[in-house]
Amino acid sequence: MTRLSFFLSLGLCASASAQAAADAPFKLILRATEQRIQKGEVKNASIVKSWKLPAAGVAASKKNGKVSTTLSPVLDKMFDQINARAPRPASFRNVGGSWVATQQTGWIADKDASKSNLLKAIMAGKDSAEVVFKAVVPERSVKVLAGRGVLWHVSTGSSSYQGSADFRVKNVLVGASKLDNFFIAPDHEFNFNEEIGQIDASTGFVKGFVISGGTLTKEDGGGICQVSTTIFRALYQAGLPITERHEHSHRVAYYDPVGYEATVYAPSKNLRMKNDTGKHLFIQAAWDTKAQTLRFDIFGANTGRTVSVSKPAISNFKAPANPSYSPDDRVALGGRRLLDTPMQGMTSLITRTIKSPSGAVVSKDTLKSVYNPWGAVYGVNPKDGRL
Repeated sequence: MTRLSFFLSLGLCASASAQAAADAPFKLILRATEQRIQKGEVKNASIVKSWKLPAAGVAASKKNGKVSTTLSPVLDKMFDQINARAPRPASFRNVGGSWVATQQTGWIADKDASKSNLLKAIMAGKDSAEVVFKAVVPERSVKVLAGRGVLWHVSTGSSSYQGSADFRVKNVLVGASKLDNFFIAPDHEFNFNEEIGQIDASTGFVKGFVISGGTLTKEDGGGICQVSTTIFRALYQAGLPITERHEHSHRVAYYDPVGYEATVYAPSKNLRMKNDTGKHLFIQAAWDTKAQTLRFDIFGANTGRTVSVSKPAISNFKAPANPSYSPDDRVALGGRRLLDTPMQGMTSLITRTIKSPSGAVVSKDTLKSVYNPWGAVYGVNPKDGRL
């Protein structure tokens, strides 16, 4: 190649580069940062979004020294997309076996400031401009979780309500939702009845069967013990000390393993446990309406302690009691409808062992449940003499 052809080649390349730059689409760019908690650490993730502007509109804006109205459809669509991003509170989810807490910061576009940036960039011959927006951080943010020491998954409690009647399913889900996204402060005593509040129609509960007077009767909130049992299991597995806990008067299959349960009946029976971790605990509820399972996950500080819960040791079996009868207007006079199956009396012992990070046993406690014999419960017509 001769020196002349070399310089000609350079000139052609420079000309091509300039043309390519001139043909490059103009972009409006939004840059943001979102936080998350992963493996006990707060991490930042960059968010970059861009919108291309039509060349004709950019050229018209430069020629007239103001943002061309031909750009309005693109700009309006962009502003709508930005403003549609609403704040979403921080919560944990299991991603590939690792718990990650994420939030969503809301955005409110500053239309005038963004258009001003756009015009300045166009007049200066640039190919991009920054979108100006206001960040709306959710009240329960990643920063709030981290500031309260909520950085790790601590424990899980689960149960099955499979086979429950519609009224029972309703009460289980209403009760669980009241403990979803719930904080327990350090040294605070979790009080189930207090946190659930009034149980009646005004708070979303419906009538269902409860154990009363040696048989089943209908009261608001029947089935709420599915919720108290499940949250008990999660807090017990976290190693929290029990300050009040009761078993049912007889074994109920919904709450097997036998003895691993907690019944409540305000105001006489409650579930209370103390947060001794030194940091806040954060509770999330989850349910699968198809599989009919309920779950509570506890998040907080990594205390380093490990908790093991034994299988129940069952003894002192007793024969089921005689049947009882409960009024049921769905049953014809003289007939009967099975409402609950008979259960043997028995005693259950469950042992919890808590170890320090070094593996030394810190404490060992026993969960004892004594169940009375229970007879079959039949629904009969309200006018039936067996009542």
